[in-house]
Amino acid sequence: MPTTMPDIANHSSATTEGVLEWVGMSHIELPLMFSVAGEAPRQVSAKVEAFVNLKDPKAKGIHMSRLYLLLDQLSTESTLSFATLSQLLHEFISSHEELSTHAFVKFDFELHLRRKALITEKQGWKAYPVTITGQLKDGKLGVEMKVNVPYSSTCPCSAALARQLIQEAFVAKFSGHEQVNAEQVKDWLGTTQGIVATPHSQRSIAEIKVQLNSKVTDFPVIALIDAIEDALQTPVQAAVKRADEQEFARLNGQNLMFCEDAARRLKHALNQLSEFDDFWLRVNHYESLHAHDAVAVTVKGVSNGYHA
Repeated sequence: MPTTMPDIANHSSATTEGVLEWVGMSHIELPLMFSVAGEAPRQVSAKVEAFVNLKDPKAKGIHMSRLYLLLDQLSTESTLSFATLSQLLHEFISSHEELSTHAFVKFDFELHLRRKALITEKQGWKAYPVTITGQLKDGKLGVEMKVNVPYSSTCPCSAALARQLIQEAFVAKFSGHEQVNAEQVKDWLGTTQGIVATPHSQRSIAEIKVQLNSKVTDFPVIALIDAIEDALQTPVQAAVKRADEQEFARLNGQNLMFCEDAARRLKHALNQLSEFDDFWLRVNHYESLHAHDAVAVTVKGVSNGYHA
């Protein structure tokens, strides 16, 4: 009986020769401790992609188990930070010394944050989709962080049309009156006849991808989410009471936004942050008026490498 098991990857040659840009695995399920700037590490449940290139045209394949075991070691013995991400990519390559010179890894997970209501002391959980991507190529490390942030957007055009109808209803109600006192108007405005139209608004998503620079040690994901929500002013809420819902209505009324307005607000806010060498952002307004969506995309413009 044989005393060793066959190792096809090591002892067989490719039937058709050729180099490959990336070879590896996707949808690896992995619990992780995630290092958040300014806070204690948080546990997340991630889906991971791990790849190396295959530079030897004759090699049968890479050793995928080596990539998996390095990820498992990160999961059980360490925390995902900028430093450990860099180390992981170097180990991907060193574990395939004769086969690979490039490495890539991507972590997808949801980060749950406690978020306070607008007025009251109520709090609730909000889940933010986060993607961390690292690539080591020709000795150059690139690390990106992506977050999706939901918010509400109220259409400026719809608001103007609604105001016009309210003005017309006011004239129809009070024209011909010699005198109109404030109390009469106040009472009328509190009726459905007084507010005959409301502008349409919709849940919207800001997708933000940033390229981290070497100043970063832990991932500034909460600071990025806060900056996005502060710029937009209308983030979707978790736990609310009526006072919070009223404040949300006020904020929507005072922050009317086309997708172009939202994108420009976000671009201005991101340009103030020093942790990012570059960024790409896309705002998606999932229209309640139309069956299609309104979208705006912009970049910082340093590398000009991001697209829609």
